[in-house]
Amino acid sequence: MRWRVMIGKDTMLGSRTTTNTTTFLQWVCYRHHQQEFQAQTSLAHVPSSPAASPSLLFFQSPFSFSTRSTFILLEAEKVLAATNPHLTCLAQFPEKVITNGTFDRLFEITWGDDHANIHEEGEVLTLSLDKRSGSGFRSKNEYLFGKIDMQIRLVQGNSAGTVTAYYLSSEGDFHDEIDFEFLGNTSGDPYTLHTNVYSQGKGDREQQFFLWFDPTTDFHTYTIIWTPQRILFYVDEIPIREFRNHEAIGVPFPNTQPMRIHSSIWNAEEWATRGGRVKTDWSRAPFTATYRNFIADACIWSSRTGSSCALNSTMRPWFRQKLNTAAVRKLKWAQKYHRVYDYCKDKWRFHEGPGPECNFV
Repeated sequence: MRWRVMIGKDTMLGSRTTTNTTTFLQWVCYRHHQQEFQAQTSLAHVPSSPAASPSLLFFQSPFSFSTRSTFILLEAEKVLAATNPHLTCLAQFPEKVITNGTFDRLFEITWGDDHANIHEEGEVLTLSLDKRSGSGFRSKNEYLFGKIDMQIRLVQGNSAGTVTAYYLSSEGDFHDEIDFEFLGNTSGDPYTLHTNVYSQGKGDREQQFFLWFDPTTDFHTYTIIWTPQRILFYVDEIPIREFRNHEAIGVPFPNTQPMRIHSSIWNAEEWATRGGRVKTDWSRAPFTATYRNFIADACIWSSRTGSSCALNSTMRPWFRQKLNTAAVRKLKWAQKYHRVYDYCKDKWRFHEGPGPECNFV
């Protein structure tokens, strides 16, 4: 007996998967004689059991993707071989089954295991916070420059005191970091989007925005474009902030340390909402943020081989991306009407003035 596995339009031999999904295999078997392949072309009056016809067989068998498909195929082979040893069998999976989802493949849960869950065959991830614990995840890969997109739906209702963080970060005391942080709000108030850039362990480069939409009712795309020349923050393709490389005037810039993608949800009621005056209402827990549609057009870093795009990174569209006239117009709109804090203008906090990069904004 011979067999093949079909997944949608693709075929493979000895397929193995690990996604935790249970479905049914649709089996179609054709009789053949030695080297001659004689397949039925019509599915009319398809028999429902392997014993019903020696020419064309069609039946279902339960299949758990947490097991190895080769085991299932071998079990089916025993049944079919007993009916007719001259068969070629095809096991067809439903096309909607994703055998190895994005979050399963590319991310790992780092804390709050029972508060972090992956759904829909690995294409959706949720992080939850209650009084007992928050949760978080990070990418398995490290990146050194790239364009990172993630769609997030933030905590609904009264989220005061909570913080949902989505950021790039390296390791160590002198780490680099590029931050999106969403500070929870009381119902009806705008969400505060907090951005920051760390270079060699130094941050204090915050800008904050009131989002111009409700980020809890639907998914919105948050993008970081990180190149050797600049860092761009986007919300739904609208640039809200640009941080340029000013190493020439002594301002550190994150361009040597590879970073992982991180996200977490945690309790920050001491400062997150109205300076800590509004506390977390635990009766509304769990607080849940949802993630989907992660896309990374980025250079994966390996300590053994270096950058995955060391030779062709300059060919990537994002590598030399600058804000054109239309994008600058959008940036100015976001900063004029929705920016509520800029470290460059905080004379009370920086008595001797902010960093020299502020002179070039």
